[in-house]
Amino acid sequence: MRAALGLERLKQVYGRLAGRYDLQHALLTARSDQRGRRILVENAVGKGDSVLDCGAGTGSTGLLAADEVGPTGSVTFFDLSDEMLSVAREKVATSRLGDRTRFRAGDLVHLPFDDDSFDVVLSTYSLCPVYDPARGALEMYRVTRPGGVVGVAHSVEPRRRWVRWLSDRVEDVAWRLPWLSMGCRAIRVLPALRDAGAEVVTERRIGVPLWPFLVFVVRKPGRDAGDPAGAIRLPRA
Repeated sequence: MRAALGLERLKQVYGRLAGRYDLQHALLTARSDQRGRRILVENAVGKGDSVLDCGAGTGSTGLLAADEVGPTGSVTFFDLSDEMLSVAREKVATSRLGDRTRFRAGDLVHLPFDDDSFDVVLSTYSLCPVYDPARGALEMYRVTRPGGVVGVAHSVEPRRRWVRWLSDRVEDVAWRLPWLSMGCRAIRVLPALRDAGAEVVTERRIGVPLWPFLVFVVRKPGRDAGDPAGAIRLPRA
């Protein structure tokens, strides 16, 4: 796995990309990015849910979730970049869904929310650039209530060796241009969630051959007599 961009550098990159992020990401992924968002919302979000969209960016996933939860649900848009959240706010303002949305900025690897806070926690393409993707995924799991679900879409390596080789050579060039690569790289977080006790609900690959995505939903088991807290506890860094 390639080394991540530093946190401040990542904020700068996405701050500058905010105005064109939707178009650029759609073009680079042949629009499979929006397909992944729809898959997660359709398989993870229900009426009345409280949803956290981690790495909400310009709000594309959060808006789909806000429409799905209905007037009794809520969606919290959480992102490192204030500029990306500003674009999301503009979208929400024209969507008439503002009464069920809220916004907060911060680091995905250190979520400022209590354990067991949300019915659904989503991350679409936001774990790929963070400095510790597995810990970020476990943070998402921590703030999910027992019985709730975590839905993730992230970049993975191509399965075929020659495609993987070609993808690496293209990324060797793109990685020198952070505004193009956006700091994204292939990651693995599902094993960490499985080790924490998550139960896989759905798992599939989508996207273009050179840069595929893994899209999955896992459920956090409900409380039982042997675990009254019903959630993992992570050491605070």
